[in-house]
Formats: sequence, C-alpha cells, structure tokens
Amino acid sequence: MPNTNVFRGSDASLVLAVDNGESVEGNLANTLITEYDFSSVVGRLQNVQVKVENELRAYHELGKRFATELRPGNINVYGFIERAHINGALIRLLLGDGATSPPPTGTIPQPSFNIVITLKNPAWPDNSSKITVFGVKFDTWYFRLPEDEFVMEEITFKAIRISSEETSG
Repeated sequence: MPNTNVFRGSDASLVLAVDNGESVEGNLANTLITEYDFSSVVGRLQNVQVKVENELRAYHELGKRFATELRPGNINVYGFIERAHINGALIRLLLGDGATSPPPTGTIPQPSFNIVITLKNPAWPDNSSKITVFGVKFDTWYFRLPEDEFVMEEITFKAIRISSEETSG
C-alpha cells in the first residue's frame, strides 16, 4: 500500500521564523517574534493558499509552427491565509517601524519572515509534511466584523522561495 496522507486544515499549524537575522528586515522580524513569543506555533490555519508561478517562455524558430523550446522565466511565490492567530501583533508585523509613535521620518523597512506550515495526520503521528515559504512579507491585511458571526482576518503575502519535505517514521 502506498504511503499516502490526506490532510485537512485542522492538521496544519503555522510557525513564523527568521531566515536572516543579520539583515534589517530579519532583525525587525526577530525582535517581533521574541516580543510576542511567535517562536512557537502561531495557530491553526484556515484556507491557506500558497501559489507558485513560473513564467515559462516559448522559443519559436523561424519557419516552425510550434515552439522548439520552453525557457524558464521569473518565479513568483505568493499566497493567502484566511485565518491564523492574528491580533494587535499583526499590525506591528505589517507596519514594521511605522507602528511606533512618532513614526520614523526615513524609509521604513518591513519585517521579512519564513512561514513553516507543518501537516500532521493524527492517524499517522510519525508521518508529517512540512512546507517552508522563505522571505515572506505581508502584503495586505484586513479585519472583518460580521453581524452574527466571528471576527475574521485575512492576510496576503509575497515570498522569495518555497521548499517542501516529507518525513515518515
């Protein structure tokens, strides 16, 4: 029988981590992770989408009807998280130094994070899958207070690269 897992949103957890603490953006992220204790699991995820776009470009030789070669172009990584542990700390994450009063007069660097999404099936506790999205910057954030439901927040992000690994015991 092949080793297959079916994961649900309740099987995922989110951790924010710093890739490069030496850079200004990484140092800001490290400060916020320490201040708000984000080094542990941030929360259960709902409707996480990570999208990778590779801009393939076709090369056509003169006189040929079909492309003779596909060449890689830019690779764009971005995504969307409908729900995670989001509170006032998210505003600090999104605004960076712009959240301080008075705001700085110069340019404001934005924190850069790694998002680690761990998928574990309770039926197979020794098996797990991990997706790491590197160099994430929160793009947009919004807060919604519906009339008869729960408060919801949503985040979109852009990233530098992505990796995946699977372990089985």
